[in-house]
Amino acid sequence: MRRTWLAGAPLVGLILAGCSGSGSTPSGESSRTTVSASASPSASPTPVSGPGWNAWTASYSAAEGRCEATAHQVVCRTGSGGFVGRSRSTGEVTWSVPPAGRGKDAELVVDPATERAVTNSGKTLRAANLRTGKVAWTRPLTDGSTFPVAIRVAEGTVYVLETPTAGTKIITLAAFRASDGKTLWHRNVAVDPYGDMAAFGGRVYTTDGTKVTARDARTGATVATTPKGVECSYLISGGKYLVCTGSPISAGDTFPPLQRLDPDTLRPMKTAEDTGDKPERGAISSDGVLVLYEANAEDSSAGSWNAYDLVHPKRLWSYYDTTEEGELAGDRFLTFTPRNDAAVRDRVISIDLHAGPKGTGDAAPHLSPRYSQARGGEYPRLAVPGGDPDHVVVQAGTHRSLRSIPLP
Repeated sequence: MRRTWLAGAPLVGLILAGCSGSGSTPSGESSRTTVSASASPSASPTPVSGPGWNAWTASYSAAEGRCEATAHQVVCRTGSGGFVGRSRSTGEVTWSVPPAGRGKDAELVVDPATERAVTNSGKTLRAANLRTGKVAWTRPLTDGSTFPVAIRVAEGTVYVLETPTAGTKIITLAAFRASDGKTLWHRNVAVDPYGDMAAFGGRVYTTDGTKVTARDARTGATVATTPKGVECSYLISGGKYLVCTGSPISAGDTFPPLQRLDPDTLRPMKTAEDTGDKPERGAISSDGVLVLYEANAEDSSAGSWNAYDLVHPKRLWSYYDTTEEGELAGDRFLTFTPRNDAAVRDRVISIDLHAGPKGTGDAAPHLSPRYSQARGGEYPRLAVPGGDPDHVVVQAGTHRSLRSIPLP
């Protein structure tokens, strides 16, 4: 969910996972530790076939930041533009790409379709080949840009929102071919860089904080804008669905209502009424269920995951929680249990998207055993492999541990 966490594709990740320095820890602490020269790309990286997912626990270094998972491996960002690949069967490092230098990092984007992982080293984009474990390409950002504020990938294209011109919302939106990094187009656009962007169905969508603009993915030309009166602070997408919410960085205590948009015309569609609380993070399933974490604007230490049916507009269920970390896995939603509930804390819970936490039978919620990596003080995150996963990876931030567990 903000991996594109605030996107419903596998790239559910943080919109602004960037921080200064050469690396970033999962708990948000900056780290200037870089991968040593001995961590050079492996001569025999893990092939995409071989043993499947197993349960394992592995530690990771101070240089490693956010990790994602494909059906074949775990991929982590290391320092400024570096990558590490880990075995799905053991968790051991199978290949690594050393950092390129120092600078602000954006986020890690992993695209199984093109077998590329993309991040940046300051004003330079870097991509790793997931099959060979080597650098696939590097490309500089446009003149004047110092680092990306958001990276997304869809249908073989990497989209980058670059640093805005000082004091304005004029920003460069650039498109690169994911396979080899070829620049396809770039345009100066009026964008709120904290409003995220979405890309699917041959279009890329941005917001300036109020108005949404859709552009042709091949050319960057504007093809649609939202009609007057539609307010969109933040974009969430998944499958063929596009939704506007209030901004998670808003300092206010009132927010524009949840609003589904027609992705072709950008006209508003009938949408379920939201709770009125502050939207923090969300993801949308392929069949149109939005799972949105909403918290009190004045105290965001707890809130609720609320599920909304976008096709038959209604709120389906609610689950009280103390974390905005959650991911979709097929027809189920995964998150961590509330850390202030002694009866169930330190676990991963799996919830049927339609039946919710009160489901019964095959649709009943499932709890994992207790894991030290799932404690609230570990600032845990989830990485869900693509395809039809039977395992999920828990990334603990405080004690730097990765744990592959059977999907609850």
